[in-house]
Amino acid sequence: MSFEILVPGLPESVADATLVLWHKQPGDWVDEGENLADLETDKVILEVPAPKSGVLKEILKQNGETVLGGQLLALLDVQPARQAAKAAKKEDVSLSPSVRRLVAETAVDPNAISGSGKHGRILKSDVLDYLGEQQQSPSEPVPTTDTSHTPLSATAIASLRPEQRVPMTRLRAKVAERLLQAQQNAAMLTTFNEVNLKAVIDLRNQYKNRFEQKHAIKLGFMSFFVKASIEALKRFPAINASIDGSDIIYHGYYDIGIAVTTPRGLIVPILRDADQLDFAGIEKGINDFGTKARNGSISVEDLSGGTFTITNGGIFGSMLSTPILNPPQCAILGMHAIKDRPVVENGEIVIRPIMYLALSYDHRLVDGKEAVQFLGVVKECLESPAHLLLNI
Repeated sequence: MSFEILVPGLPESVADATLVLWHKQPGDWVDEGENLADLETDKVILEVPAPKSGVLKEILKQNGETVLGGQLLALLDVQPARQAAKAAKKEDVSLSPSVRRLVAETAVDPNAISGSGKHGRILKSDVLDYLGEQQQSPSEPVPTTDTSHTPLSATAIASLRPEQRVPMTRLRAKVAERLLQAQQNAAMLTTFNEVNLKAVIDLRNQYKNRFEQKHAIKLGFMSFFVKASIEALKRFPAINASIDGSDIIYHGYYDIGIAVTTPRGLIVPILRDADQLDFAGIEKGINDFGTKARNGSISVEDLSGGTFTITNGGIFGSMLSTPILNPPQCAILGMHAIKDRPVVENGEIVIRPIMYLALSYDHRLVDGKEAVQFLGVVKECLESPAHLLLNI
């Protein structure tokens, strides 16, 4: 008895998907609920679970093809017993979404790689190490004798300058499209300020252990910046607004996007109603996004909407940058590395932990005065955290 395997229903905002990788081949046994293939959309990777247990009979859509919701992907031969397929079953390698993507892009056989993860699980670093070893062992060795008068073969020369052409992922293509859209359709400017984080660091060091014991989550810096940004957004509603055609939409809520880097590219999950969350709630929400990003379980709902975005290039060592808007939002706050710098306080030079802040904004909606004052409020709240704690 054959059973149809269809493309799962795609999210409302997604028109189609790319079939990235089949994890099973015709003749393989599959268990009900087992992931058969990965589909990549503009935002997330979707899995295709087996609707029944049986033998994969025929694959009708190949890796790299574009598919629509409800299209027929493959046929499954539903059998009453697993024994009929044991002889044909191939070794199954459990891969994370990021590793699956890398394996598909590099056309590497995962069965040839020794996994260093738990229970032999293949990690991304294992694949990269394997590729490095392959490049260091070209099929035609480079001569070690004097070659001043002997031309190298084309294969040997090519092995010294390897290249690899792979298709751009849908997420990377979407990010590129949105960045161009932001630059072409918005009058984007950036204003800068610096903030002395001594008070935040002292407060964090004083209470971080008690905070973690009570809330089972570490107290980071991002929750302070989210709180400070929300306070500034309340004072300057235009920065929390967006433009829709000839209309301005003023949002009466604060859905804060937190930029997260993944192996597939940059994503911005949304911390909804962030003004209703305490410090622990914000930290738990951000930690949850990080976990989902690592295991590839971010959903379209997690990425939809948002009224303002915060991005932290400081975790990679960035000293100063001009973040690009996340349309249709009209502003984005850029955090950077914290560095000890000499500053003047009460007529004396002292060393303080300083961070440069950058606010990129759409000048069509936000005036320069508002942008400068917005950063001033963020700076004030961070240099005197009592403003955040006492709501003053």
